[in-house]
Order: sequence, then C-alpha cells, then structure tokens
Amino acid sequence: MKIPVWGWAAKGERVNLRFNGQTYRSVAGRDGRWVLRLPAMKAGGPYTLEISGKNKIVLHDVLIGDVWLCSGQSNMVHQMKLHSVRYPDEIAGAHYPAIRQFWVPTATDLQGPKDDLPTGYWKCANPEDVLDFSAVAYFFAKDLYEKYHVPIGIINASVGGTPIEAWTSEAGLSRLPALVKTIEKNKDTAYISDPGRRRLADQANRPRLVDKGLAGPDPWYSPGYIPKGWRPIGVPGFWEDQGLRNLDGVVWYRREIDVPVSMTGKPAKVFLGRIVNADALYINGKEVGNTTYEYPQRRYALPTGLLRPGKNLFVVRVTNSFGKGGFVPDKPYCLMAGNDTIDLKGYWEYKVGEVFVPRRETDGGFGFSAQNAPTALYNAMIAPLIPYAIKGFVWYQGEANTSHAAEYAKLQPAMIEDWRSQWKEGDIPFLYVQLPGFGDYNYLPAESGWAELREAQLQSLSVPNTGMAVAIDLGEWNDIHPDRKKPVGDRLALVAEKIAYGEDVVYSGPIFRSAEFSSGKVTLSFAHTGGGLMTSDGEEPQEFAVAGADKKFVWARAKIEGDRVVVWSDTIKDPKYVRYAWADDPVEPNLYNKDGLPASPFEAQ
Repeated sequence: MKIPVWGWAAKGERVNLRFNGQTYRSVAGRDGRWVLRLPAMKAGGPYTLEISGKNKIVLHDVLIGDVWLCSGQSNMVHQMKLHSVRYPDEIAGAHYPAIRQFWVPTATDLQGPKDDLPTGYWKCANPEDVLDFSAVAYFFAKDLYEKYHVPIGIINASVGGTPIEAWTSEAGLSRLPALVKTIEKNKDTAYISDPGRRRLADQANRPRLVDKGLAGPDPWYSPGYIPKGWRPIGVPGFWEDQGLRNLDGVVWYRREIDVPVSMTGKPAKVFLGRIVNADALYINGKEVGNTTYEYPQRRYALPTGLLRPGKNLFVVRVTNSFGKGGFVPDKPYCLMAGNDTIDLKGYWEYKVGEVFVPRRETDGGFGFSAQNAPTALYNAMIAPLIPYAIKGFVWYQGEANTSHAAEYAKLQPAMIEDWRSQWKEGDIPFLYVQLPGFGDYNYLPAESGWAELREAQLQSLSVPNTGMAVAIDLGEWNDIHPDRKKPVGDRLALVAEKIAYGEDVVYSGPIFRSAEFSSGKVTLSFAHTGGGLMTSDGEEPQEFAVAGADKKFVWARAKIEGDRVVVWSDTIKDPKYVRYAWADDPVEPNLYNKDGLPASPFEAQ
C-alpha cells in the first residue's frame, strides 16, 4: 500500500523528502500541514529518511513492513515485564530488531481530535526493551515475523480500565443519542470542573485522618517497635472474611520469618500474590517495594544483605478504600533466594492503623474521569495516528463494559466502522479478543454480565473482515489480568493469517451456527469445526444449559455427533433456549475442535 508521511512547516514552505533513493516534494498548506504518499515498496530496510525545508530532519534505521495498531484496555497494556516469571526464556531470547513497538503516551481530549502526539518513539525487541512491549502484541508480532519474515511494527495505544466509547470518535457515536449528549456536555469546561471543585472543598473541610502505624516515634514497621494488641489473621485472605466488618482503611500485617544462612548474602525476591488495593512491604525496617493499586502481581526484589540468618521482620501496610481488602487467595506468597523457598502463607498478626470515614451520598462517587469519557482517548491517542499505513487493528477490551453488554453490541460494530472510515483504506482487518473467564465459579446456571458481553463480541463477527480469538479457557478466577498472554497472541496471529494474509488455516474454534429444537432435544451445528469436534479432557461436553419458555435454565447433558452437538435435559421436555459456557467464569468449558481451539460461549433460541 502507499505510505503516507506527513508533518508541519511554515505556510507555503517547500518540503523535500528523500527515501530509498528517491526524492519527493510537497508544499505546506495554509494550516502548515504537508503530506506525501510514497509508492508501495517491498518490505525491508533499514533505510534513512531525510526531510528538509527551512530545517532538516534525518531519521535513521527505518524499516518497511506490516504495522498493526494494537489498542484496548489493561490486558493489551500488560507488558512483558509483568509476566517475566512465566516467560523468562522468551524475554532472554528476544533478539528481533525487525519487531518494533511504538508506545502511544496516555492522553485525553474532550474538545476534539488532536493532530499530534506529545512524544513517542520506536523500540525494537531485545531483552531489555521487550520488557515494555505489550505481551499480547509481542507474541502476536513474533508469530507473524517468524512465519513471513517481514518487519512487524506495533503501534500500541492502550489504557487500563477504559470503555470502548472512549476510543470511538464523535462521528462514530453519532447514532447513540445518549452518548452524543454526553460528548456535548463534556465540551463545557465549566461543567467538568465545577463538581471537582466542590469535591475538593468538601474534602478540605473533613477531618484529617492519621495512620497510627506511622504516627508514633517508632513506626509499626520498625524493628524497635514493641507490638501490642495485634491479632491473628490468615494470609492469603480478605479481612472482611476474618472478623473485620466493612472496614475501609489501613491494616498492618506483621510476621517474623526464620531465614537460614543459605538464603542470605544473595539476591532474593518476595512474592506477595495480589493485594487489594495498595501496599508497602517492609523487611527489617526497610521499605523494599510498594504498589499503588490492586491489579499487579507483587514481586519485590530485595537488596543483597537485607536478609540476615535467623528471624527477619516482615511488615505489610495494606490500604483499601472500598470492597474487601487484603491478600488475594490462590496466588504465590513466598520468599525465594537461590534454590531455596520459604512459604509465606499462614497466620500473621494484624492491627488497624486507620479507619476511613465512610463516603456520603453527596460525595459524588469517585469523580469525573476523562479517560472514561466518550471520544476522549480517540481524540488524543488514535486521531493523531491517522493516516499511518497499517495492516490492521488488534483490539483487546471489554472488561470495562460488562455492565452494559446490550450497548456494547452496538458500540463495537460502530467503532470498527468508525476506525475504517477514518483511515479511508476500506475494510481493514479488525481482530479482537473475546473476554476470558474471570470471577468466582458458579456451579448453578445463572445470568452473567461477562457472558452477555462475550455474546455481544461474538455478534461483531457479522462485520466483514473481522476475526475473534476465543480466550474463555485462558482466564483466572482471581485475576482480571490472566498470566497466559502467549496463547492469546498466538490465536490472534492465527486469525491474522486467515483474515489479513489469506492463508488457508483453521484459525478459530467452533462458532455457533444454528440450533434445531425437536423431540425434547437441541441439535447444534457449528462453523470452524476444523478436523472435527472434541472435548479437551475426553469427557462429555460440559457447561451446556437449556430452558423452557420460562427461561429458567438447568444443566443439560451433551453428546458430540460428528460436527454437531446434541443437548438435552430430562427435566425440560420442551427446550426453547440453550446456552454454552454462560458464566462470568465457566467451570469446565471443554468443547474444542481437533485443532486445539476452544468453542466460543453462546446463547441461542
């Protein structure tokens, strides 16, 4: 495809561009903007790009290849460094100068599309810089590079916790009246700033709280502090489940850990699983690490010499502002040094340092967040990228919209259409991840916001030139950021091979096609059965449920018959509805094709 190159100069200034042995000329318009569209070229490089007008800019080490715009929320943000324990060999072996990432800095704008980014730069995949690559995007790019040997560029524009409407332009949301109204309100700076001023004034007049653990001459993490009034508590676990009713505030944990001589005098690490919400770890009176929000894994490196033979004082200060606070179960909690590991799970002691004053109805929630506002991220992080020549879009998002799945069913197709319209390159491939499982297991059929969101994502496959990577089997019940990022990237790359590169490959697991209700049974047919249907464990298909006209679902039996699945329940004589893996986090979604790809959850009638 043609390669747009653009920039700014003085009005009417002549601009010369030299690249790959050719010279191209342009003149800056009245607004100072100039643009050149270089002819399509073969992949390769490195080249030098020289731009001259009244001044001269020289860019070195420029490659020509396939560029993918990767976007979404935190699971697209999550860098390789956050998954270094699972993928140490992948990080050490990242010697791919032709795989590069451009990280778009987080920014918002409520007024309209921006022309430029505040900063940014490309980095290539080496063991140091790959730590800042999106894990999903890196594994996606690596698969494509190893198959096609073409330079792969990743433009990563992602922000954690953000809804899809923030990534869509005003024009893209024009058919959604409620959001159009919100966009117009948000352009009024007085409307945005007044509630914030009121909250700040209210907070200034409220009593100042003091953490007793930091107020005395000997803070509670100090080896010289003499503990009094501390109580036993289990780690991991939430304090609301262990006798502290509805407590928001600061809770201190302490425990003396016996460390053998063999673990001292060498590098060591402490794994504290995940903590809700913020924490600081002190060992022998020294702070060794802290995290300000709940989602990252707590993996703290200890300075050599900090641990000593015998008893070592471990103190954790945990702050939680709402919901349950404490240590998330089913995560690693240990001290490691060399080949030795000490388990940190068990009983610690706790004491409350500070109790937060309950929020009042007049406090107005948690305030206005620009990054969650419609168009805000599109304006500041996507619009400046247009019309960069891209191969396609990769999208991993949806967690922030699980409470509004019906709206999402309109928003995702609208965003796909919007981005394609803005780029003006036709039906650019749009690949996306269906949400994995997350949350408590439910052993009874039930309604589910996450399942409804997955169904909305599934329906977006009706948009031409789209592809979905099913990830229902890759989640973790206690972590909205599951660790297994490589299979997600691998599955996206498979989708790209088909949608973007035209390969004849099995790129998807079974996708529901039709249901036939007859004689008390439901016969389901699927697309993308590949080499045939199977279960991952060799057992009967699980997670199917049926309901009659009252839509009260019960678990159903299921049997694979060729490329179909027959579903029934002895308690529902005339089924009208059927569901598969319909839960926030289904227990055993075991329907796959023989190519090893999982079936998408679905609902049908």
